[in-house]
Amino acid sequence: MNFTNKLIIAVDFDGTIVEDAYPKIGKAKLFAFETLKRLQEEGNRLILWTYRSGSHLDEAVAFCKENGLEFYAVNKSYPEEILDANKSRKIHADIFIDDRNIGGLLGWGEVYQLLANSKDHPLKAPKKNRFFSFFKK
Repeated sequence: MNFTNKLIIAVDFDGTIVEDAYPKIGKAKLFAFETLKRLQEEGNRLILWTYRSGSHLDEAVAFCKENGLEFYAVNKSYPEEILDANKSRKIHADIFIDDRNIGGLLGWGEVYQLLANSKDHPLKAPKKNRFFSFFKK
């Protein structure tokens, strides 16, 4: 990657890393593990961000580990975070990769190309006219 700031990337599991077969583990999506491992090798922090919990979460984490992928954190912003029912469970990340994005999940090759070939960090792009530019033609 050619940007200086590394990213914190939160990644969903069902429908994103694997085909959606919840509560079972679906078939790995084409290039998902290769892309995620490469992003990780380039210094980005990956967080598994999923609806799964308990034994279903353990199975997902184990499946990823069997495929050579270990996460910086799982359903937390950082490994040491202690979940508190009085605080928001929202994950702190720069980018979220999820099959439920508007427009769905891009292919994993596209995801990597979007992140790796960006001339500027995608989060540092200059903002133009902010909210109201959406309504202009």
